[in-house]
Amino acid sequence: MSSSSPHVSSLVGAADTYENESGSISQLTGSDFPILNGMSLKRIVLAPGAVREPQWNVNANQIAYVVRGTVLVSMLANADEFASFVVQAGQMYHVESGAIYHIENVGDDTAELIAALRSDRPQHFSLQNSFNAMSDAVLGNTYDLPSSAFAAFDRHQAQQIVRREGPARIPDTAGLPNAHLFDLAGQHPPLSYDYGSARLGRKQFWAALEDLSMYSLEIGGTGMREPHWHPVTAELGYVQSGHARMTVLDPDGTLDTYELEPGNAYFIPRAYPHHIEALGDEGIHFLIFFDQPMPGDIGYRATASAFSREVLSAAFGVPERQLPRFPETPVDPLIVARSNPRDPSGS
Repeated sequence: MSSSSPHVSSLVGAADTYENESGSISQLTGSDFPILNGMSLKRIVLAPGAVREPQWNVNANQIAYVVRGTVLVSMLANADEFASFVVQAGQMYHVESGAIYHIENVGDDTAELIAALRSDRPQHFSLQNSFNAMSDAVLGNTYDLPSSAFAAFDRHQAQQIVRREGPARIPDTAGLPNAHLFDLAGQHPPLSYDYGSARLGRKQFWAALEDLSMYSLEIGGTGMREPHWHPVTAELGYVQSGHARMTVLDPDGTLDTYELEPGNAYFIPRAYPHHIEALGDEGIHFLIFFDQPMPGDIGYRATASAFSREVLSAAFGVPERQLPRFPETPVDPLIVARSNPRDPSGS
């Protein structure tokens, strides 16, 4: 069992990139989680009345999942596209790179969000800092106002989380359907078994996606995510609940087996074989982000159906008569039943 895996880090335990009395932001990027390639992960916690200031990502599209609470997201995207919508626990939203947006806790409880960005070293601009870069005269000309109208701006460095004064202002249109919003928790799981299910936030169901997607994977104590690999897709997962064990095979033959707990994040590069198994009867809930809008995989179960028994016999060095009777599997099930005892820890 690997005690210090390069595939694993803690998002909850990561040093906060920003924190004040209204909330905190922590992230894992290629700088502190070196195995990351083309993706990063962020956790945003907002107290009631807190606002993630208007800002925009420079080099990354983003999708986010609301773990708890209720937030208002407002944005201005390319070609004067305005959008404003409420996102509740279990729902997701999408923001294109360069679109300015804000996140506001409009509920009575703390809000928590997990966001994936399509860059391992994301960058952003804040609205306040971008205003600070321009003179009062330039701002006045922009808004057809005298420069004195901006005298109250003290040009201090932007705070990433600020506090709203007074009640939240939610537009009447915020409850209407919106292409940037996706109700993942309300989706009937496309894959559902007695021992687990998967809800799929991918382009097949969410047309706005371009280069990201997310699965909400729940596996009970009697289930297992079969060994598999994603041919053209990297996987960045977050443990929402439960304890699990993963095994990853590296191209040099190194086998990395490690345990995961709530708040951990892991990264699997493209085409690396891996599997997931719950370690407790309570099961696990993973938020799994991918760097493609329609992630696909090749599972061990279907692989055994792709070749003749003669080929498998030669490949494994096992007489054909001693090969297992592999079930014919034209479509992988993704989750399989755990009919055998778990391997002991450390094996």
